[in-house]
Amino acid sequence: MRRVPHAIALLLLSLSLAACAGGEAVRAEADASVAVEAPAEPAAPEPTADEQEPAASEPTQAELDYAAIYGGQAYDPVADPSLPPPAELPESYDPWEPLNRRVHRFNNAVDRYVASPLAHAYVEVVPRPVRLGVRNFFSNLGQPVNALNSLLQGKPKEAGQAIARFLLNTTLGVGGIFDPATAADLPRSSEDFGQTLGKWGWRESRYVELPLFGPRTVRDVFGLVGDAPLSPLRQVEEDTVRVFAQGLQLVDVRTQLFAVDSMREGAADDYALVRDAWLQRRNYQIAGDELPEDESLPDYLREDINNPTVPVDALPVLPSGN
Repeated sequence: MRRVPHAIALLLLSLSLAACAGGEAVRAEADASVAVEAPAEPAAPEPTADEQEPAASEPTQAELDYAAIYGGQAYDPVADPSLPPPAELPESYDPWEPLNRRVHRFNNAVDRYVASPLAHAYVEVVPRPVRLGVRNFFSNLGQPVNALNSLLQGKPKEAGQAIARFLLNTTLGVGGIFDPATAADLPRSSEDFGQTLGKWGWRESRYVELPLFGPRTVRDVFGLVGDAPLSPLRQVEEDTVRVFAQGLQLVDVRTQLFAVDSMREGAADDYALVRDAWLQRRNYQIAGDELPEDESLPDYLREDINNPTVPVDALPVLPSGN
């Protein structure tokens, strides 16, 4: 075998090393050119102090303020133990609600298409002094029933005032058209046999809405039957006169309800509003004198003039056999 001279071997080794170095240089230069040509991505801005989210373990300023006021109690926005308990309204005893709601829709239809138009026409046609005289007349007719029920409830003073109102308004008030009894400081009250049954112990009674007669309880239905024999209008034998008087009284009652119509317009559940307000007021009529003053009803529920009910006088009279 032929040997390569020593000088030639050194020359070949230097050429190979140079080739390797040249290749590395070319690759480094290519990488540098790529780095120069590629656009640099902008660095994300650091969040400011206001934008930095508090650490989960650190309380917020609102929590610190709450702790400073309430002594370091943990604040729960869903159930705050430091708040007073919500007011609990008494539940209405209404096991016949599905049936009552159907009757309520029927009564609303009758009111919308018959009673309310008649009442508005009555207000537009009849002058206010005449309407006031009509209202005084029918109110005076109810005083004997009021006096008897006041006596049955153990209220002799109220019974005497009702009799005095009836006598004074019937004589000096020209049959009750005028109201001199109010000027004589004789207070007006309204007692019926349904309230008397409540005073005698029948406090809880299921709610029922009667066709045309509106909100009642079973107790008050029996009260209507008890008051009916004493109704003055039902004693009128002339059918034409009696029916006209009953109709006029119903129209007058509907005009008194104008004050609460605006409250019912925006109600989400008109039936529940009427039921709960009527029961609340009825319970107050029965037990109002036993409650402290801070638990009394507001004036708009306590006043009879804004919360009338269809009177017992409106009960139809069965024709006689003659």
